[in-house]
Amino acid sequence: MTLNQLDAYFNSFLKKENYGADPSRNGIQIQNSEPDKKKIKKVAFAVDACLETAQEAARLGADVLFVHHGLYWDGCEIMTDNHYHRVSAFIKNDMALIGYHIPLDANKEAGNNYGLARRIGLKGLKEFCPWRGMTIGVKGRLSSPMTIEKLAEAALLGAKPNQILSFGKKKISTVGIVSGGAGGDHWWAWKEDLDCYITGEIGHTDWHPIKEEKMNVIAGGHYNTETVGVQLVMKKLKEEKGIQGIFIDVPTGL
Repeated sequence: MTLNQLDAYFNSFLKKENYGADPSRNGIQIQNSEPDKKKIKKVAFAVDACLETAQEAARLGADVLFVHHGLYWDGCEIMTDNHYHRVSAFIKNDMALIGYHIPLDANKEAGNNYGLARRIGLKGLKEFCPWRGMTIGVKGRLSSPMTIEKLAEAALLGAKPNQILSFGKKKISTVGIVSGGAGGDHWWAWKEDLDCYITGEIGHTDWHPIKEEKMNVIAGGHYNTETVGVQLVMKKLKEEKGIQGIFIDVPTGL
C-alpha cells in the first residue's frame, strides 16, 4: 500500500469531505518522496504532531505518522523556528504526516467520542452537540447508574481526571461526550437534560454556569480523551490491512 492508497483507506471511513467546516487540514499534510510508489510498512500513531513525536516515529522506522492534531490548520504557516524543525524531521526521514481532526472525533466506528462511549458501556447511542454545522459528540444511557467517580474511572481507565465537577445527581444514568477542548459545550448536555457531560478540558468561565445548571462534568484531560481514536484506527489498520502500527504516548497532563 502506498501513501496515497493509505490515505484513501483512512478517508474511506473518516470521510473528511463531510467535515468541511473543520479548520484543520485533514488528510496528507506532508507527503513522502514517492506517494504513489513507496510501500508503507509501518505507521506510527500519536495525538499530536510535534518535534518529539516526529523524531520518535522516525527512530522507530515508521513510514508515516498519523495524528489527531496535525501541523496545519487555517491559513499557511511559514517554516521558521520550531515549525521548520518539525517539518524538517519529516522531510529528512522521508516520512509522511497524516492528520484527521474533527472526522476522528466524530467517527462512529473508530472515533474519540464513540470510543469513549463504548468504553463506559453507553447504550442507545445518538448524535450529540452540533459545532459549526457538524455534529461531533455522542450521548446515551448507562446500563446501570454510576457515581461520577466510578464513571470517570471507567472513562479514563483509572487515569486521574483533570477536574470533576459534581453539581448534579449523585447517580448518573445519561451521559453526553465531546472530547478535547469542548468545555463550553456543557450547555448542550444541560439543554438535553443529561446527567453528566464528559469532555477534555473546561475553563474558568465554565465553572459558574455548570454549577448553576446543576450539571455533573468530568474533564478528563484534552490529551487523555483523545488517545482513544488514534489507537482505534491503529487497531483497525492492523486487522484490515495487516500494516504494523505503533502508538507514541506523549502526554501533556492537560
